[in-house]
Amino acid sequence: MSSTSRRRAVRASALALTLAVVAPVALTGCTQMVEAFNALSGQTVPNQSVVVATPAPRGTSADKPFDSQFTYDGSVSLSTDVADGLEVRLDVWAVNPKRTMEWTSTNDKQFGFAVNVVDHRVDEKAVLAQKRRVYVSSVSITSQTAQTSGQVSSPFQFSADPRTLVPSDTLRSERGLLLNSFQGGLLVPTTSIRQLPNDTYGITLEFALNVAVEGTANTDTSFAQQTVYQYLPIAIFADEAQGSAQPDSTTPSGTGRAPGWGQGTSQG
Repeated sequence: MSSTSRRRAVRASALALTLAVVAPVALTGCTQMVEAFNALSGQTVPNQSVVVATPAPRGTSADKPFDSQFTYDGSVSLSTDVADGLEVRLDVWAVNPKRTMEWTSTNDKQFGFAVNVVDHRVDEKAVLAQKRRVYVSSVSITSQTAQTSGQVSSPFQFSADPRTLVPSDTLRSERGLLLNSFQGGLLVPTTSIRQLPNDTYGITLEFALNVAVEGTANTDTSFAQQTVYQYLPIAIFADEAQGSAQPDSTTPSGTGRAPGWGQGTSQG
């Protein structure tokens, strides 16, 4: 056989061998061809089975956060303008447990609060006759829970005439308790939020203050009635969170220190 004939025979044999290898792959479809190619190139092919998304687990008090500056700091100062340059301040702080990460649905959660007023038009040490007076005649607090079940309840209520909460020598009138006095306005050292529904992960307190605001300093005929509303969100933790490790710099610390209530409202 000539050399040319031998070369043709070799090519024919190689072609037949190639077709024998490729033909089964072609018969098995595109998927196997891709798998074969990826196997040769050192890659892996994911399983072609259908993937069904798994529903997210139901939220709990541990994984469903409740935005609360009070919980993060252990105290909060809320401000309301009742006239131009005239500000009513509500300070609230944790009393017991002072570490607000220990506020759970089952324990007593004690907090204190104070109400004061600042007239920015005059020096903080100005005499009372130079300030626009503000009297508070009633304080009420209502509540609304946030629960993983979607239910809502109002387990905490508070209502009082401020004149019954302070010593008898504080300045008062038929309009209520005078807030901008040297005695420092209204102070409630402690009150308690008791049992909450077990699935509670947050509670919002609504403060309502009925006040009489003086329009012009030292002018009895210039008073007008207002109702001041402030809202205080508080996070509630699962019982198992108690006794956990000390919080780091990003964990609610709950110092529980009362802000300097009465500051900036002294009179000469």
